[in-house]
Amino acid sequence: MSVVVPAITEQSVEDINAEWLRMQPFASRVHLDLMDGQFAPGEPIPLGNLSWAEGWEVDMHLMYKQPMEQLEAITSLDPKPSLVVFHAEAEGDLLAFAKGLQDAGIKAGVALMRSTVPSDKADLIQAVDHVLIFSGDLGKHGGKANMLQLEKVRLIHAIKDEVEIGWDGGANVDNSYTLALGGIDVINVGHALADVDDPAEVYRKFDFEVHRKDVLKKKEEKE
Repeated sequence: MSVVVPAITEQSVEDINAEWLRMQPFASRVHLDLMDGQFAPGEPIPLGNLSWAEGWEVDMHLMYKQPMEQLEAITSLDPKPSLVVFHAEAEGDLLAFAKGLQDAGIKAGVALMRSTVPSDKADLIQAVDHVLIFSGDLGKHGGKANMLQLEKVRLIHAIKDEVEIGWDGGANVDNSYTLALGGIDVINVGHALADVDDPAEVYRKFDFEVHRKDVLKKKEEKE
């Protein structure tokens, strides 16, 4: 069953905290974008300055060139993030980083950019709990989803069948049904929720679309 997860893309602790409050009425899981200013353009936030209330399920998307350098800061957070996603295109011992997260009770995820072929990163895919298909551009928001990237779902499952698959980049109400039908478990939504007056209503529309396939399946089974 697919889920819709609001993405927080703000670049200051104050703005991030404001977004927590804005999403609180309708969401309990969020996707937090963090950039280092090198691998991805943007203002770096000291990870030790981040905090959130108990009960939030936080997916931390680490767009860092050297994620291993952040392991101690991440594992020292209280509460800890539920999931930390790093990029397969980053540098350093990424397998050791994934294991370090998992040893601390944090799920590890790997993001694949558009040009990255899953088979080239099979060792990472086999080691992690989540694979993020990154359809966007680093540090940019409000782009168009490249639906051809859905082909990676099949290729990822061929490497590790029981792995959660996420999508980042250009998700909107109109394409969310296709993403869910294509095998995306976690649809991260940034621009389409951040830039509206009533995010709760837009979230409701997203939720309806991603669960439409489940309703149709149940109807077919009854018939």
